[in-house]
Order: sequence, then C-alpha cells, then structure tokens
Amino acid sequence: MQLAHTMIRVRDLDETLAFYRDFLGLREVRRKPIGDEATLVFLTDERESYHIELTHNHDGRDYTLGDQFGHLAFYVDDLEAIVAKVEEHGWWYRRSKPEASSKYIFVKDPNGYDIEILQQPS
Repeated sequence: MQLAHTMIRVRDLDETLAFYRDFLGLREVRRKPIGDEATLVFLTDERESYHIELTHNHDGRDYTLGDQFGHLAFYVDDLEAIVAKVEEHGWWYRRSKPEASSKYIFVKDPNGYDIEILQQPS
C-alpha cells in the first residue's frame, strides 16, 4: 500500500490555507465541495510526495485538540481484493457510493480509527 493522504478537520479554511499554503509553501491541487456539508481541500509539496486533506465542515462545530484527526488513506492496485480480505476477517466497512468519482472503502483499525483504502487512479 502507498499512503495517499492524511486528513485533518479545520475550523477556518481561509486561515488554515494561509498557514499551509502561504506559510509552509504547500500547493492546492484539488478542492471538492461535499454538498452543503463540507469542503475538502488537498494540498501537496513541490514533488507531490504526499497530500494533506483539509476538511472544513460547514456546520460550525468546534474541535478539541486531538479530535481534528480524521483518517489515514492508502492507495491499492486492487480494491476488490482488499474488500475480500476485510470480509474474510469479518471487519465492518463502508463502501463508496457507485456514483462517486473515486472507489474506496472505510474500515476501522483495532483502535477505532478510520482507514480509507482507495483504488489507485489509472
């Protein structure tokens, strides 16, 4: 597996972008609105060796330090093979909707953290 991105939840998207983009020098590579619920912004370094996903939930919720962490995401070459392994272990998972632009599942690690496993884009 290859690490795809790390996601953190942010209260103020503009202020956070000023830090990550303007101060740290990361570049915005994609912005994806999720209806009225949230906006996802993906940032990367100049070599595109990693991505950080900033998730801004529009409901105005507040976070205590430590609960902004969302999930780790990994790319795999064969998502269906991973699904079969998850099912073999009897682990709970949630699959992307058929109409979603990317194919993925979310599975929980033994500590309850969400792990996103994405089909490697072609």
